[in-house]
Amino acid sequence: MTQSTLNNVRYAGMTTCVPKRIISNVDDCPPQMRSGRERLVRNIGIFQRRMCPEWQCFSDLAFVAAERLLDELSWKREEVDALIIVSQSPDYLIPATAIILQDRLQLTKATVAFDVNLGCSGYPFALYILGCMISAGTIKKGLVLVGDKAATVIDPLFSDAGTATALEYIPGAPPMHFDLNSDGSGYRAIIMPVGGHREPVDIQHLIPYKDEDGVLRRPDELILDGPAVLSFSTQQVPPAVNRLLEYAGQSSDQIDYFLFHQANRMINETIRKKLGLPPEKVPSTLHDFGNTSGASIPVTMTARIRESLQDGPKRVLLSGFGIGLSWGSCIVDLEKAKFPELIEV
Repeated sequence: MTQSTLNNVRYAGMTTCVPKRIISNVDDCPPQMRSGRERLVRNIGIFQRRMCPEWQCFSDLAFVAAERLLDELSWKREEVDALIIVSQSPDYLIPATAIILQDRLQLTKATVAFDVNLGCSGYPFALYILGCMISAGTIKKGLVLVGDKAATVIDPLFSDAGTATALEYIPGAPPMHFDLNSDGSGYRAIIMPVGGHREPVDIQHLIPYKDEDGVLRRPDELILDGPAVLSFSTQQVPPAVNRLLEYAGQSSDQIDYFLFHQANRMINETIRKKLGLPPEKVPSTLHDFGNTSGASIPVTMTARIRESLQDGPKRVLLSGFGIGLSWGSCIVDLEKAKFPELIEV
């Protein structure tokens, strides 16, 4: 458990970009799977998702989001001191996608740019990494681009999105409070076992097989242990949120919105009920956007409470959890931050 407070860091704004293509978990699945899908949708709460065309990468969505945010903030390119990408969907295995986008966004060569390999928990970690750099006082303005390209027609969970968030150094800005955690003993709960140096891709990994539901899959695809993820999320996240509130000296009544990673309805509702939070303080985008990995918190901010966040000061608690296993939460005060409308490309 790492708890810390960052001072002099202002949350300046955030933008979300999603693909135009909408996939229905019921209407777009094979006919023989439809009845089972209808039951699944009721359980996981995901009716439709956003999916990139084959040629489009996560970085394309993040690029559009970053361009819009820079325009909204009237930031000059030479003012951006840092560019951090938190994603598990890089353009290439090497080099880092952040380096490519640093040039594509026409940022200066003095801009420090690097990637962080995190998924569903990534947003609070991203804010902490950039926030630490800014709080130290040497970096004045920076961007974090968070999201993934993970959607397929068959898989009912994942959706594609790219987001851009801007932080800046402002003396006296309200403190940001963090609680960050990792548990590598559960790394196999969410894993893509093939493709790294531990098990390089070979010809046998490209041969599809039928799973227990009769769906064709390949050994080089993501493996997700649903029961293990459910247990981890519902056992670890509620006490972590309570620890953060205690550490920050605040109560849940002082938080305007609780924004959780959008995993699935069962997980998210269990967390909400364990914390005793009213539904109106816990917005959700599962039905319309599915699980957008690390982008799900900013997606929900844009799609559900954008106008409210621009209508006077708000205090939000952001909590991401998933692959690693890892989980992190932060409390952020928002005032006069820019939240452009959802972008579809």
